[in-house]
Amino acid sequence: MTEHSENPHRVASAAVVVGIDGSDGSTAAVRWAARTAAARGRALHIVHCTDPVADRTPRSAYDAFIYTTMHDIRSAAEQALATARQDALAAAPSVTVTTELTTGNPARTLIDASAHAHLLVLGAAAAVGPIAHLGSTLLAVTAHAHGAVVIVRGSDPERDSGPVVVGVDGSSVGEPAIGAAFAEAALRHSRLVAVHAWSDLAQGQFAGTSYLELPIDDFTVAEEALLAERLAGWSEQFPEVDVRREVEVFGPRENLARWSRTAQLLVVGSRGRGGFRGLLLGSTSHWLVQHADCPVMVVHHD
Repeated sequence: MTEHSENPHRVASAAVVVGIDGSDGSTAAVRWAARTAAARGRALHIVHCTDPVADRTPRSAYDAFIYTTMHDIRSAAEQALATARQDALAAAPSVTVTTELTTGNPARTLIDASAHAHLLVLGAAAAVGPIAHLGSTLLAVTAHAHGAVVIVRGSDPERDSGPVVVGVDGSSVGEPAIGAAFAEAALRHSRLVAVHAWSDLAQGQFAGTSYLELPIDDFTVAEEALLAERLAGWSEQFPEVDVRREVEVFGPRENLARWSRTAQLLVVGSRGRGGFRGLLLGSTSHWLVQHADCPVMVVHHD
């Protein structure tokens, strides 16, 4: 999936969509999304979702109480959208901003929005309070959204130096993530680091045998060839991107987490080697969206 794809979320008119909840995490996401949209000549669409009971007509004293409470929540949500718009324009004064206040399930709302977005952006931190927030739905959205989802997180989420780093598992289901990483590196004029760890184990033994007893050099040569093969076609499509290949024996999450300390963006696939359709997120992707030290892009196979 690249800028040249015909998928609806990649067409030139598609906006960058960011979901907010009024938290510090969503503020960082709005700023990141605004700067990204402006740099790519795209609009920014900010979405906030509240409980549907807010629109129910009161028919009893209890309903009146609920209505008043939800009306207050709706007012707070409208204020959150106004504040988010201001934050977006402060980060990127030239960006065109639209806002949307919806009712319903936040995860479903954002998943539906992702089908028509250039990128769907979420903040990593959850809000505390009565307003529906992304903390309870972030993993569901990341798992089931269409196209690419960026989780803005880390100690310096607006870092614009350092490489784009992509985790390569060697399987065909990882191809969209590789393509998206090349496209991002080209757009950012940055180096691309492709990290491939050929064992999902963290340490110790492989199939009951100590790593010290295995011909590791032989495995490494074979995996380096596999990685080169996976990257070759994309390097031809993006000749301007300088690529560094890193092959590790084990520990994909640990190695990618280490790279996230200096990367401006970490790109991973939504599923692991097996690529099972029913699997929410690959274990490595699931862990990184919660622990990486830079924004994480999760790319779906569609």
